[in-house]
Amino acid sequence: MTAPLTPPPHGRSPDDPVPQPSFGAPPSAGLEPGELRRAVLVGLAVAVTGLLLGVAWLWLAPRVPLVSDGKAVFLENTEGEHAIGADGTFVLLGLALGAVWALLVFLLFRRGGVPLVAALAVGGLLGSVIAWRLGVALGPTTDVVAHAREVGKGVTFDGPLQLRAKGALLAWPTAAMLVHLALTGLFGPRDPEPVLPPL
Repeated sequence: MTAPLTPPPHGRSPDDPVPQPSFGAPPSAGLEPGELRRAVLVGLAVAVTGLLLGVAWLWLAPRVPLVSDGKAVFLENTEGEHAIGADGTFVLLGLALGAVWALLVFLLFRRGGVPLVAALAVGGLLGSVIAWRLGVALGPTTDVVAHAREVGKGVTFDGPLQLRAKGALLAWPTAAMLVHLALTGLFGPRDPEPVLPPL
């Protein structure tokens, strides 16, 4: 003996699909209009400020004093930390500039997004390279031997500005990404709460 078939609740047919809960609006495919262009402009603006970093590094970095005995060039103070100081100055300036750019971009474009974070990172890396090369170019000559002959034997002169730890180039983009992500996580707009269907 078979049980009689009863109609499903709410007047649905057994063949009707089961409704799925809705969790807000579906994510839009691709980038929003103008988002890529905005990211490119931000990246270029960030990279250009590498000129400012280069000048600041040249101005603030400690000089490495050298001296010649007429045959070779030596450090005037073999225990000095001037070379390390140049790298440290570059790192500190890069961290500060990265944090400033991250804050500025967050205030201008609250929603953030992957393109803007990528623009901060790429622009920061390009800006670091520009600053490094500009500081070296504007600093004391890299031809140490010719400079030693020019100033004469026993005369102290400034050695070339160098960035010995190339990892310092990553300080700016790293700071920019981390600060921007932190600001977005703390103060950025929240995703809408999921909307469940009525029971």
